[in-house]
Amino acid sequence: MEAVPVRCPVCSRDHTYAAPAYPCPCGAPTAPPLRSGAPAVRVTHRAWNDDWVTVRCASCDRRDQWPQPELCCPCGAVLRIPVRPADAAAPPDATAPDTTAPPGPPAAPAHIPLPRTAAHPRPAFRPMAIRGGHDAVSAAGLYLTWLGYRDVVQPGTRPASGIDLRADGLVAQVDTAAAPTSLRAVECLWLNALGAAATGVFFSLAGYAADARARADGVGLPLFVLDLTGTPQPVNGAADELVSTGA
Repeated sequence: MEAVPVRCPVCSRDHTYAAPAYPCPCGAPTAPPLRSGAPAVRVTHRAWNDDWVTVRCASCDRRDQWPQPELCCPCGAVLRIPVRPADAAAPPDATAPDTTAPPGPPAAPAHIPLPRTAAHPRPAFRPMAIRGGHDAVSAAGLYLTWLGYRDVVQPGTRPASGIDLRADGLVAQVDTAAAPTSLRAVECLWLNALGAAATGVFFSLAGYAADARARADGVGLPLFVLDLTGTPQPVNGAADELVSTGA
């Protein structure tokens, strides 16, 4: 699977990114072809029609819609990774090392991996693609179940508190708005979690405002960003810890 270097335009942190592969209806694993060297673009506004790309299966030549590759930087910015058009051929030396300049320093990982000392290693998370707000809540529920929470449920009618998901000892909220999650939303979830003597977990599609991220860091509230493949990515230390230890 091809991987490309990605530099965050907000904090200048370097990453290495490889697009996840999903099975084509013919069964062949297929992933969007990434444009090496093209700068990543920060996502500040979401329009569902713009969040999908056409991908051609190399085995059967079928063209289908796939989630636009995205990466969440630890600084909180959601980055859109450019892809080559479906009919564009790959560069002839795309897999060959660049010998025109000495190699730079190794890129930092996109997030902290599960430590080798984890007591109960989990199987790989199997995400679901997000095409709307309901899908985002369902994807968050799947992820919380994968983390070890039992009987994760979604209220039939969204309560005034904004809580989208509940489980024993857990309350979670999923922000599907086009703008970054606000400080008020983070504080409301934190207060609801305190009142319920539960762990609060926040998921967002568009990332978090700087003051919201700072408050979550201060109170230890785990923050995740959902990309359109349905894969939550931790954006603060509390989220990294939750991924490492599980429920």
